[in-house]
Amino acid sequence: MYDIISIILASYLSILVRYEFHMDSIPHEFLRPITQFLPINIIMTIAIFWAFRMYHSLWAYAGETELQNLVIACVLSGVGNVILLQLFRIEENQPVPQSYYFLYVFFLIAFEFCSRFSYRFLRTLKHKSENKSNSTSVMIIGAGEAANIIIKEIIGSHFSTMVIKCIIDDDRGKWGRYIQGIKVVGGRDKIIECAELYDIDQIIIAIPSAPRSELKDILAVASKTSCKVRTLPGMYQLVNGEVNVSKLRDIEVEDLLGREPVQVDIGSIIGYVSGKTVLVTGGGGSIGSELCRQIAGHKPKRLIIFDIYENNAYDIQQELKISHPELDMVVLIGSVRNTNRVNWVFKTYHPDIVYHAAAHKHVPLMEVSPCESIKNNVFGTLKTARAAAENGTSIFVMISTDKAVNPTNIMGASKRICEMIIQTCDKLYKNTRFVAVRFGNVLGSNGSVIPLFRRQIAAGGPVTVTDPNIIRYFMTIPEAVSLVLQAGAYARGGEIFILDMGEPVRILDLAENLIRLSGYRVGEDIEIKFTGLRPGEKLYEEMLMKEEGMKETANRQIHIGRPIEFDEDKFKGDLDRLKVAAESESADIRDYVKVIVPTYKKPEEQAAEQEAAKEAAKSNQ
Repeated sequence: MYDIISIILASYLSILVRYEFHMDSIPHEFLRPITQFLPINIIMTIAIFWAFRMYHSLWAYAGETELQNLVIACVLSGVGNVILLQLFRIEENQPVPQSYYFLYVFFLIAFEFCSRFSYRFLRTLKHKSENKSNSTSVMIIGAGEAANIIIKEIIGSHFSTMVIKCIIDDDRGKWGRYIQGIKVVGGRDKIIECAELYDIDQIIIAIPSAPRSELKDILAVASKTSCKVRTLPGMYQLVNGEVNVSKLRDIEVEDLLGREPVQVDIGSIIGYVSGKTVLVTGGGGSIGSELCRQIAGHKPKRLIIFDIYENNAYDIQQELKISHPELDMVVLIGSVRNTNRVNWVFKTYHPDIVYHAAAHKHVPLMEVSPCESIKNNVFGTLKTARAAAENGTSIFVMISTDKAVNPTNIMGASKRICEMIIQTCDKLYKNTRFVAVRFGNVLGSNGSVIPLFRRQIAAGGPVTVTDPNIIRYFMTIPEAVSLVLQAGAYARGGEIFILDMGEPVRILDLAENLIRLSGYRVGEDIEIKFTGLRPGEKLYEEMLMKEEGMKETANRQIHIGRPIEFDEDKFKGDLDRLKVAAESESADIRDYVKVIVPTYKKPEEQAAEQEAAKEAAKSNQ
């Protein structure tokens, strides 16, 4: 009914406007054909509207497509008027004025737009009124395409309680301009000022193309506000049209590292993994499972996943079945400590390449159970390495840790012994290239401090930090694993590959930034509690020992430490004595470890050093 009235009004208003609203001035020969044509015009226009689904759309969610259909339908109605009104002319030489047709289309579009889009407008006003009391004030950083999409979705959503107050962008040409009615108020130097001025609750960083270094700078400013900060995943989502509010994510620690993801030469990885049988021990763990994911993408002949924990092994098995259905995959449960089981695996499958990731890695837990660390890490590695060499394995890559350098804990010391085993095996077995890859803390790995911080923040605190001065090197799991794979391609035998972890990060800074960027105030909303260094923990980790040199590879992120010379015959004897001590649960196990790794500092040695440091500090005061 509204559309019929709109067609009638558009028809008469057009001729009325043409003659400046003077009814008496409208010639009869113009008014009469319009009137006679009106019933046909109504039927024709309604049919066109029906064909363009103007009676099928949910106008509460009307957008560009509905507007486009509306305009085209009204224009076609105008074209129909141009053609059919010729049949209703009274005098051959007296056509309806051409301005009539343009005015008719204009008025019809106006009437139809008001009817269709007024519902959406009124609904938006109602939504804003209902959510005024519990709305979230939002600042958008970035005035590009991603910001436009996010703003459009937030404004048009019936369910969102977000209210966008301002936009920040460093492009001076955009300052003072508007995106969908929201003003670009200035550059990043305005973030703190505008957060307070507009009482902002949440900051959304809508710059998916921004490099990590720029993102870190923006986060450094945003962390000085009390706002929660969220961001978009990356350019991939923008290119594929996946940018929306649901894709927004909380700030991750990777964003705070301020460096770009490590790049590797994928070609070199494919060259030595493709078509090979690959075994990953500890394949269900955080590092092992990522190794399996990346190896699966490089077309191995067969992937063997070996793990003691069946739940993790099952999870990665199901994941790879979905992502790589063509993959020839074997999942085996067993322990690297079981000599017969390890030998059976190698004799049955004859892997060409082995990634040895199976290990006990949790420092404080291993301090309480040192013999388990030795039995699993040291002798699990020895048994696996021997089985590999005796069954034709070409490359054996052992995952080590920066904690192996001047170790202050039994886990780090056990890994240093593992490195020595690898170097010894490389000299003993000429047909297998044995190498170790050493790197620091991995973000998101089992036992990582970051998930702990997040749980503590979600619980309302306190966030526990062992020491205000503690620093660590960080790398993401995919980065570390990619470099491990490439290091395997560089393997010539006996090397200890050392991954460049970038700049060290102070854990206290990490905790404070995570609290602030989660929308809380440090010390007021969430407390930070210092608990003291845990058993075996040190303030900083080292990637090299003093005796080791540093040699570069083709990838600047991967370096080779010069092997440290040691008496191999003595080492074998010491290993035998260490094995007996570990299996007998000797309380003196650390003494046996100290004999093999002279740089290892036992707990009592660390305590003595700390006391000496305190005394020195007092005397200096």
